[in-house]
Amino acid sequence: MADLSKLHPETQLVQGGINRSAYGETSEALFLTQGFVYPSAEAAEARFKGEEPGFIYSRYANPTVDMFEKRMCLLEGAEDARAMASGMAAVSAALLCQLQAGDHIVAARQLFGSCRWVVETLAPKYGIETTLIDGTNTDEWEASCKANTKVFFFESPTNPTLALIDIAAVSKIAKARGITTVIDNVFATPVLQKPIELGIDVVCYSATKHIDGQGRCLGGIVLSSKEWIDENLHDYFRHTGPSMSPFNAWTLLKGLETLSLRVEKQTANAGQVADWLSNHDSVAQVIYPGRDDHPQAPLAKAQMKGGSTMICFDLKGGKDAAFAMENALEIIRVSNNLGDAKSLITHPATTTHKNLSEDARLEQGIGPGTVRLSIGLEHADDLVADLDQALNGVGR
Repeated sequence: MADLSKLHPETQLVQGGINRSAYGETSEALFLTQGFVYPSAEAAEARFKGEEPGFIYSRYANPTVDMFEKRMCLLEGAEDARAMASGMAAVSAALLCQLQAGDHIVAARQLFGSCRWVVETLAPKYGIETTLIDGTNTDEWEASCKANTKVFFFESPTNPTLALIDIAAVSKIAKARGITTVIDNVFATPVLQKPIELGIDVVCYSATKHIDGQGRCLGGIVLSSKEWIDENLHDYFRHTGPSMSPFNAWTLLKGLETLSLRVEKQTANAGQVADWLSNHDSVAQVIYPGRDDHPQAPLAKAQMKGGSTMICFDLKGGKDAAFAMENALEIIRVSNNLGDAKSLITHPATTTHKNLSEDARLEQGIGPGTVRLSIGLEHADDLVADLDQALNGVGR
């Protein structure tokens, strides 16, 4: 059998991780079972001791979930992974499994609202110290390190303003101090950005987004070295129960088969839509990593293979203009999800980042007229026409 680790991502996404049953099925088998039986009491004892391979309980591992994990490891270039019930289960597990009272997290303040809540509100309840910084300023990562700093955590590109953090530079600072780096790579996807190749230790995804890509199910995954998983995540995962359902794993395996095709087309569409928006009179600013006017365009070219499926833009008329535009759209739908085959738009200040203070939102560049646009698989000309009619007459 071919060594899939040496093949292209497109091949890995179709062939990776398949574990066929005795029936020789073409598609991956769906194992809807909670538990497993053993040929003898001795065999059960050996399996629980880890002396004999095999599955014990679907909260720990399941054949369908295992296939999803293995396929993601191939794509990401990771040694091991644990699939979770949601993206936030993955982020929470990746952080909390390695921290205890007295430890210190440094995190970029440019975070998805729930991620920031975990860092800023939840972690301190357990005696974990936190510092939020401007993640785009590499000097601040170094300046914020303390003797008890254990984790750097950030997104790149960030949600929703698509700011970029220099992954290689931050990883270098962390490695010099024995600090573990954790990145949420959901906006870039593993198709457009490979954080482990840039020095990151732990990568998280909300598989709900591009990996499913069709609005069907929730999921998340944490990927890292086998050593890190064994020493930090394994027991936490086993005993706290954030496991992914086999049905969701099967659905996500089907999503992975078309991930490259979808992300490449969505990214091409996003580039065309971003270019059109940049010339519209109602638009104050367009932020898209694939454009030369992005504040960190050279960094985008260095660490990403494309500009992303996401666009952030600001309307001159503020919240009223943003709401009027959203309500007038006929193809693009209002939703706080992203990475879907269907184009989706949201107003972060009143949805995904509503729980942040106004000052915290403004620190991240989220104003009253900021909208986040997730580009889908529709024809780019139809998306432009929809935005054009919706922006017609919007306050400027």
